[in-house]
Formats: sequence, C-alpha cells, structure tokens
Amino acid sequence: MFAPLRFIWNATRGNRLTPWKSEYLKWRIETYSGMKADTLKFKDIVGFVWKSRWELIDFLAWTGRLERDVHRKS
Repeated sequence: MFAPLRFIWNATRGNRLTPWKSEYLKWRIETYSGMKADTLKFKDIVGFVWKSRWELIDFLAWTGRLERDVHRKS
C-alpha cells in the first residue's frame, strides 16, 4: 500500500507540490511514451497519466512486490 506513495514521493523530490515539473518524471514519461520531455506541459502529463493509469497502477504494484521480496529475504 505504501510502496506506490513512497515511489511517487521519491520520484518528485524537489517538486513535491508540482510533480508535473519533475525532470525525473518527465524523463520517465519520455522513455515510456516517446513524448519529448522538454516540451511536456501540465496537460500533457495529466493526459498521459489518465490514458496510462492502468499500466501505471500495475507498475506501482510491481514495485511494491519487489520491495516486499527484498525486505523478506534480508
């Protein structure tokens, strides 16, 4: 449950109140979608998140499973 929030918290470091300005998130969107990071605006990011919401939820769930497995083994 907390893994997705932890990922978002870490990914928006420096831009927590304005996550759409995060260079890391822009870069991740560029590598995933092919949209150019330097031209991304607020509406582009919100549109991408909305269109890809199920894939993003799956990704965040996957990161949570990985984190649980790491903590379980140590």
